[in-house]
Amino acid sequence: MAVRRRDFLALAATALLPRAALAADYPTRPVRWIVGQAAGSSSDIAARLMGQWLTDRLGQPFVVEDRPGAGGNLGTDAVVHAAPDGYTLLLLNVQNTINAALYEKLGFDLVTDIAPIAGIYRVPLVMEVNPSFPAQTVPEFIAYAKANPGKINMASPAIGSPQHIAGELFKFMAGVDLVHVPYRGTTPALTDLLSGQVQVMFDVMPSSIGHLRAGKLRPLAVTTLKRSDALPDVHPMTEFVPGYEASAWLGVGAPKNTPSGAIATLNKEINAALTDEAMKKRLGDLGAMVLPPGTPADFGALIADDIAKWAKVVKFANIKPV
Repeated sequence: MAVRRRDFLALAATALLPRAALAADYPTRPVRWIVGQAAGSSSDIAARLMGQWLTDRLGQPFVVEDRPGAGGNLGTDAVVHAAPDGYTLLLLNVQNTINAALYEKLGFDLVTDIAPIAGIYRVPLVMEVNPSFPAQTVPEFIAYAKANPGKINMASPAIGSPQHIAGELFKFMAGVDLVHVPYRGTTPALTDLLSGQVQVMFDVMPSSIGHLRAGKLRPLAVTTLKRSDALPDVHPMTEFVPGYEASAWLGVGAPKNTPSGAIATLNKEINAALTDEAMKKRLGDLGAMVLPPGTPADFGALIADDIAKWAKVVKFANIKPV
């Protein structure tokens, strides 16, 4: 898919133009917030936290509706085809930008069919190994992998998942040969990693943090450019593999042509949440790094840049959806 960064920026800028389609007292009725992941996932938890904030600030219920399936595409498709009136929102995440590169035919164009509203947070992934694995550091892991090509199994929840793509980026940049073992979800992948059936995984912080703190898994690096407050002693991957960065993130979007008033109101209130100390602490407990408050155009630029980045990884690894 050709990435049109300027299209995202233009769409976000257009959303800020005055339009008479929305009353100044938005919202006047409940708002649906569709999450393309399962109930209890980190995406679901974050949406419920932010949804309660918006409910309290704006006086109308923000009702989270989980629609998992097809890597989040089912939920995205539902929002794309919803009325553009400000009463249906989408929880966007890194999987959406991976899917834009992974699937040739989605039935929608993320760049032009979803209006960006605001980013919420980034979450590091953690390169983690079973404690029995001989490598204690990333350089030791790379040396071991090069001495044992094709003998290390790398788990992920699914083909094309952020965990899979982060691992493929590492393989590409470190020049190592790891065997990808896809599972049907994070839980079975972690179960086999804990038991030693697979040796390494790049997992999102929220689902692994308990095992890491308990010493049941060994963290080798976080995948963000900076250290995470949740694991302050773990080095960023870029210190060992220069230029490496991979992270999960969350934000909010809406159908294209959603009135500017709704987008402006939501952007303002979400940004307010990102500067609230209590909210920052609750999100930080998930291992999240709150994004700086920004405009819809800022969030649109993040999305477009991510699509371009992951398209290169998908092409290099020749990843095909199943």
